[in-house]
Amino acid sequence: MSKRHPVVAVTGSSGAGTTTVKRAFEYIFTREGITPAVVEGDSYHRYERGPMKEAMAAAIARGETFSHFGPEANIFNKLEELFRSYGQNGSGEKRYYLHSPEEAEEHNERLGTSLEPGQFTPWEPIPTGTDVLFYEGLHGGVVGEGYDVASVVDLLVGVVPITNLEWIQKISRDNAERGYSAEATVDTILRRMPDYINHICPQFSRTDINFQRVPTVDTSNPFQIRGIPTADESFVIIHFRKGAREKWGIDFPYLLDMIHDSFMSSPTSIVVNGGKMSFAMELILTPIIHRMIEEKKKLH
Repeated sequence: MSKRHPVVAVTGSSGAGTTTVKRAFEYIFTREGITPAVVEGDSYHRYERGPMKEAMAAAIARGETFSHFGPEANIFNKLEELFRSYGQNGSGEKRYYLHSPEEAEEHNERLGTSLEPGQFTPWEPIPTGTDVLFYEGLHGGVVGEGYDVASVVDLLVGVVPITNLEWIQKISRDNAERGYSAEATVDTILRRMPDYINHICPQFSRTDINFQRVPTVDTSNPFQIRGIPTADESFVIIHFRKGAREKWGIDFPYLLDMIHDSFMSSPTSIVVNGGKMSFAMELILTPIIHRMIEEKKKLH
């Protein structure tokens, strides 16, 4: 944990909606003049696209669980090393996973390489002079044998739609962005389930804040629903881990006053309309980032 070089991580499974939280942080960083070192979770996978398919096929043939959710397909110790190094001296190494031809073209031009989609760029130093490290991906709070990423994160935020909604979002996204059939995505969900239970879910007991979206329309059979419930067809439960309210100075009366129709569902949770999720994120996260930067300045 570091006040001089804070580490912020947003964690959530594939299709969970971590991009929404990432966008909220980007707005805060831009508005407040904060320079982040941005790290993408995909860049700490172990395999490029081709070798990943081969390793997965071999694991399936052996009857073993193997997915991007689990430790076998990731380099968690390298991620922990980055967070620890940044917290100590603001340095570390990162790389990029090239998802698309556009990303490959961008980084090839920047690096003078000829990489293709599905490959990693070479490791390179974190830029100097950044104010905060910002991670968004699957494993910002992962803990296991030989690694403890959660222990070197200063602010850990979880994005956790209820399971049915998460599956609906993933099936819809995989079809729209990757052309996968619903049946193929369901096969992926089933294959990943042991790793999801053992390596993704436990992180949300370590987070400082969880944003959990709950639909208010029927999602009883997520494998037949093709339309994602809209934000206004949802509530968002914002839960603060025990001690997080005091640690970050969370003011529930202020939030209830500022967010129309919000209410407390427990001493540690506030419920808001789904359409107010981004607004609530900015109200909650902006003072936290302010506090981090002010404490950082006091030490320089």
